[in-house]
Amino acid sequence: MKKHLIVLAVLSACATAAQASEFDGAYAGGKIGVNRTDVTGFSKKSPIAGELEGGYNWSVGSFLLGVDGFLEQNGKKSHDSATPATLNYGSNVYGLDLKLGLPNGKWLPYVKVGYADVKGRGDVNLEKSGLYPGLGLEYKFAPQWSAVGEITSNSSKDNGKKLRNDNFMLGLNYHFGKLAAPVVAPVVAPVVEPVAPQVVPKVVEAKPAPELKKVTPPPPPPPPPAPKEAWKVIMEETPVRIEGASFDTDSAKLKPAADVKLKQVVDFATKYPDANLVVSGHTDDRLSQAYNLKLSDKRAAAVKAYLVKKGIAASRITSKGFGKTHPLADNKTKEGRAANRRVEVRYTVREEKRVRVQ
Repeated sequence: MKKHLIVLAVLSACATAAQASEFDGAYAGGKIGVNRTDVTGFSKKSPIAGELEGGYNWSVGSFLLGVDGFLEQNGKKSHDSATPATLNYGSNVYGLDLKLGLPNGKWLPYVKVGYADVKGRGDVNLEKSGLYPGLGLEYKFAPQWSAVGEITSNSSKDNGKKLRNDNFMLGLNYHFGKLAAPVVAPVVAPVVEPVAPQVVPKVVEAKPAPELKKVTPPPPPPPPPAPKEAWKVIMEETPVRIEGASFDTDSAKLKPAADVKLKQVVDFATKYPDANLVVSGHTDDRLSQAYNLKLSDKRAAAVKAYLVKKGIAASRITSKGFGKTHPLADNKTKEGRAANRRVEVRYTVREEKRVRVQ
């Protein structure tokens, strides 16, 4: 038992601080495992043990504090001794725990200490309350589900016999809360700078001389100088946003829903073969920046791969993930976080047009 406690204690001390929002809020779950029962003077036995629990977690700085209630049942086993006597013993345990954890992304190592009431079943009719410490490790494998492994221990005395229960359990927890609905970001229409109209100079005609007087008309005034011509460069930039709903959760695989918007990019790149494309991936502020950078970079690369497959040269496309560093909206609301989960494709058209300058 002591070796297992030391291993989990080392894991807890080595874990680095990360966003605790993955485990915040209410949860409920169940565990199943083995109860190691040690009774003074009798053989050790390992019956099946089960537990139901529910609780609530809060983030405090880099740490996570929690409280939970639990109900545990340890099965009965017959314990032999050196004498012909045997002892048939099991127990029910219920109580409250305080939890201290150090989240690291989807991992949560934690220690806990509680106060439990232990009631013996069978030949040991004992009911005693006391401390109930434990160590655990939790992993969030889905937005609302996590797997947990836990070791707990308690001991008590009855008529000079020391009863010790050590539990090794595995289980699942369900975390309550609603997932943010994706928000479709509007496509920004390209802005084209208008071309200045051409100015045609007016030619002043000379008035004819009166017929009664034959006077040589003065020469017409010289025409105005020809307008100078200049070159003006028009820049056109059109961002296309691929919303978070175009990908599966925690995945960089494009869904068919992204085809409509990506077709706009393919049509543009075909029309302007000299234009380059910049693909950038973005996330909301949940999870660590290192994790978000990897996910946003993979999603940007997936969009680039799609465009290359459609015939656009890879040398024309640059892709990069920025994680949570370039938000469009407030990450404190679910709508804002949904708007921030996106991939943007930006391209620029350089077009020279001849305009007249007076």
